[in-house]
Amino acid sequence: MIGSAPTPPELLEIAITVARDAAATAHRMRAEGVSVAATKSTVTDVVTAADRAVERQVLTALRTRRPGDAVLGEEYGAGETGPAADGGVRWIVDPIDGTVNYLYGLPYCAVSLAAEVAGEVVAGVVRNIATGEEWTATAGGGAWRDGARLRCSAETDLGQALVATGFGYDAGRRAHQARVVAELIPHVRDIRRMGAAALDLCLAAEGRVDAYYEKGLAAWDLAAGGLVAREAGLRVTGLSGRPPGPDLVIAAPPALFEPLHTRLAALDASGGP
Repeated sequence: MIGSAPTPPELLEIAITVARDAAATAHRMRAEGVSVAATKSTVTDVVTAADRAVERQVLTALRTRRPGDAVLGEEYGAGETGPAADGGVRWIVDPIDGTVNYLYGLPYCAVSLAAEVAGEVVAGVVRNIATGEEWTATAGGGAWRDGARLRCSAETDLGQALVATGFGYDAGRRAHQARVVAELIPHVRDIRRMGAAALDLCLAAEGRVDAYYEKGLAAWDLAAGGLVAREAGLRVTGLSGRPPGPDLVIAAPPALFEPLHTRLAALDASGGP
């Protein structure tokens, strides 16, 4: 029935189909050559023609399959769908997470698509545009890649943890984030900054990094990757009991969460511009 919510596995099936087609379009457009179409918050925060074309493709595909649903996207906001009805579905899409990597031809960028029901993300997929790697999750159904269920890192010592993070585009924010990294790095194994939040969360979900944190994530950065991380056993929150969001996102295994949280709180990781 239009406007009613299917089960999480049914929503995931739709998300996978739409995300795969979107990633194929992004891959083709990258091969054909891309250029900057506009900038957003700063001159380094770019939008390519592919970002817009891929999000429009996703919006059209979802409207065809689920015409009563709402869509929130990075490039077009709420698009033309209107708000979700009570109990209805809202789709949250980042057409190209890691746009700068995409622009430069670095193989660390992804299509991220999640389904939210009553304010809770219940299904999500993240697909690497360059490699075809694909991570999926449903609420209560676990996180998966290539048929294998994901479990987060078993590391218990923060000093041995490989921690991923990212930086914003505002110069003042970047300076603050750099100070946090400089103070954190003596207390961890090392830091990785790869440039695509959704993929960082997925790598944390399978233990290819031990933990992840970042300030400034929007809903489309966090929705699908955050579900994958949670379903793999990571704690995904903000600081001091706050929910994850623009102030800060921390994703860490239970044994690493408290020591990492304590360090980030002391360093005012959610502060600055």
